[in-house]
Amino acid sequence: MSMILFACVVRVRDGLPLSASTDFYHTQDFLECRRRLKTLGLRLAQYPGRGSAAGHDFNIYFSSLGDVACMAICSCRCPAAMAFCFLENLWWEFTASYDTTCIGLASRPYAFLEFDSIIQKIKWHFNYISSSQMESSLEKIQEELKLQPAVLLTLEDTDVANGTMNGHTPMHLEPAPNFRMEPVSALGILSLILNIMCAALNLIRGVHLAEHSLQVAHEEIGNILAFLIPFVACIFQCYLYLFYSPARTMKVVLMLLFICLGNMYLHGLRNLWQILFHIGVAFLSSYQILTRQLQEKQSDCGV
Repeated sequence: MSMILFACVVRVRDGLPLSASTDFYHTQDFLECRRRLKTLGLRLAQYPGRGSAAGHDFNIYFSSLGDVACMAICSCRCPAAMAFCFLENLWWEFTASYDTTCIGLASRPYAFLEFDSIIQKIKWHFNYISSSQMESSLEKIQEELKLQPAVLLTLEDTDVANGTMNGHTPMHLEPAPNFRMEPVSALGILSLILNIMCAALNLIRGVHLAEHSLQVAHEEIGNILAFLIPFVACIFQCYLYLFYSPARTMKVVLMLLFICLGNMYLHGLRNLWQILFHIGVAFLSSYQILTRQLQEKQSDCGV
């Protein structure tokens, strides 16, 4: 596995992405790390020079000078000196290719996407060349890091609360990534139909019971909730299958738990086969949600 996985160039003053590598990995952890990299890009004006944000499997490195910063996602095996050496080479190549006027006038994200070919060459060089061939460059970076250590962050530090950063609203905010899911399968369509059927049954029984209980007594409130909560859970399962959502696994388990507990509570109002049908549909839907993955290609040319 390569040690340098993703790289991008951003404008420091507003975090506008100028260029990026178009090939990247698609694991959930990597996509989350990449989201945090974009957030950190909006705050680079606060961290001049070099810095890194450490994660479990991946680290983010950044290096800024003037109005241009280079950022990278690297595996935890990648030495910091190599990552910063890579970023320094990338910075020199970019600033040699585009003058400050062009960079300052850029108004749309990835205005210099053609620079990706240069990023790929430098990435390949650092991923596959031996450390001995870069010994002098790495020693120089290591000496600089001893004299002026890089800023150390955690991935949690890169999050921005309520879209603001210490009271400062960034000039440029990118739209949220458009995650495209794999095509819906025949079994997935079946699970959707069955889930909608279960949701409808829960809603009808819950509303009917609520109308009856309001006229007689308030003792049936538990049964009403036991119908309506699984109804909401079924609808949310349909949403999770159709659209990408972060922390999918946790949400799927939670919805499955609501449906199972609700149906067990209704043991007196439903027979065993009805309960098994509802729980079986919930398990089928959960399996379909967890097995439907992101497509290989995403919007914005994969950047």
